[in-house]
Amino acid sequence: MPTNKFVTRLKNSLINRVISPGFIMTRILKYKMLSTCQHVKGNPICVGPVLIKGLGKVVFQDNVNIGVVASPYFYNTYCYIEARQPESSITIGSGVYLNNNACLISEGEGIVLGSNVLVGPNFTVFDSDFHAIDPSKRLNGVPKTALVKIDDNVFIGANVTILKGVNIGENSVIASNSLVSKSIPPNVIAGGNPCKVLKEITI
Repeated sequence: MPTNKFVTRLKNSLINRVISPGFIMTRILKYKMLSTCQHVKGNPICVGPVLIKGLGKVVFQDNVNIGVVASPYFYNTYCYIEARQPESSITIGSGVYLNNNACLISEGEGIVLGSNVLVGPNFTVFDSDFHAIDPSKRLNGVPKTALVKIDDNVFIGANVTILKGVNIGENSVIASNSLVSKSIPPNVIAGGNPCKVLKEITI
C-alpha cells in the first residue's frame, strides 16, 4: 500500500510540474504563432491559448486575464478574437477576466468591454449579422452591424451570446445560457432567450 501511494504521488507530481505546464505552454505558443492580426496593443495574461486574427485593431488594457485552469474547456479549446475588417476594433478593458472558449468577432463598429468585466466559459459576442437577411442578398449583400458595449463591472455567466448593437449597463449580471439581443440597463440581473431584466441589484 505505501508503494502504491508513493507511485500515485510521483505520478501526480510529474503531471502537475512537468507534463501539464509543458502541454499548456505548447498550446499557447501554437496559437500565438497562428495569430495574424498586425494591430494588437497591450499584453494580456494568457493562461490558455488565444488566436487573434483580422485586419483591424485589438486593444488589451492593463491586467486582462484570458483562460482559467480550473474551469471547463481549458485543455481542448482556445479563445478566438477577430477584428475582421480594417476599420473593425475590439477593446478589452483593464482587469477583465475572459474564461475559456470565448469568441469575439467585430466586422463593424466594434466591441468594447469595460473595466473589471467577468466573463464565464463559452462566451460569444458579435457586432454583425455577417449575412443579409434578404435571401437574394445573403451571400453578397452588406450585413447590418452595430457597436457592442459592455460597461464596467458587468458579470456574464456561462454560455452567453451577445449580438450586435447591445449595450449592457455597469454592474449588471447576465445569467448563464442567455441570448442578449437588446440592451440591458445598469444595476440589474437579466437572463433568458431573449434576455430581459429579471430584478434590480440592491446594494
